[in-house]
Amino acid sequence: MKKAFLLGIAGSFFFAFTFVLNRSMNLSGGSWIWSASLRFLFALPIMALIVKKRYGFQNVHKAIKKQYKEWLIWSTIGFGLFYAPLSYAGDHGEAWLIAASWQITIVTGILMTPLFGKRIPVKNLCASGIILMGVFLLQLCNLEDLKIHTILLTVLPILVAAISYPLGNRKMMEVCGNQLSTIERVYGMILSSIPFWLILSLWGVVKVGLPSLSQTLQSFCVALFSGSIATLLFFKATDYVKSNQRWIAVIESTQSGEVVFSLLGGILLLGDAFPDFWGVVGILLIIFGMILNSLLSSVSRKGVRA
Repeated sequence: MKKAFLLGIAGSFFFAFTFVLNRSMNLSGGSWIWSASLRFLFALPIMALIVKKRYGFQNVHKAIKKQYKEWLIWSTIGFGLFYAPLSYAGDHGEAWLIAASWQITIVTGILMTPLFGKRIPVKNLCASGIILMGVFLLQLCNLEDLKIHTILLTVLPILVAAISYPLGNRKMMEVCGNQLSTIERVYGMILSSIPFWLILSLWGVVKVGLPSLSQTLQSFCVALFSGSIATLLFFKATDYVKSNQRWIAVIESTQSGEVVFSLLGGILLLGDAFPDFWGVVGILLIIFGMILNSLLSSVSRKGVRA
């Protein structure tokens, strides 16, 4: 389980590139439509090369054909309704705001537990509350300058994304079972979500025109770091613990590391200010909440074995 936890942390580091680069693209005049769609259009050939070399396409394509409706629905939800709203929010808020608000997914993931025939792990929910408290303190100095419409244009789309991502991921784990590897499942989900991204791209051509070279290159970096590497690490971590809802909650809580990594990226690359005293306290609470979540689940597992 330690390996799964470390994979989750590593995934949060690469996911942080999403928030920093999306904000960078917005500041340079790029549209959220291309930030979203190009990530997955670029990620598809990257993942296809990996799958072809390691497994071949026979198993994954056969699985998709067998349950194409499930693949289309849950992949569109897990990837399409996750990343399009997240990119839209990135056009209306700072990188730190998007990364911090995204931590709502920690709680939504835990609250979804009854949908999969399990009880809500209350202790883990409380530990996740500590993480969210840390996120709030981290952004306390920034909240004073926010306007209501900015909050609505960021928090509401992120809420949709925070529900869609864990829901699509868990549903696809149920659909796949042990038939496919993590890499095959991620590739299959990207492939199945392509109709959504093509439709969004056509809308982008009509609404804002073609993307600039700068946005195209930055979108490729997001596809490589977040769309491929981070997704593989996170999904591999959840695969390790997919039979234990408590540990799934722990792995999903490691995404709070994105706040810290995004904050550092913003300071180094975008010139964001260093957090004040309460910001430092918030970072410590985030780390404490993640460790507490892990310890609670470890104790629970030992109790079950006993």
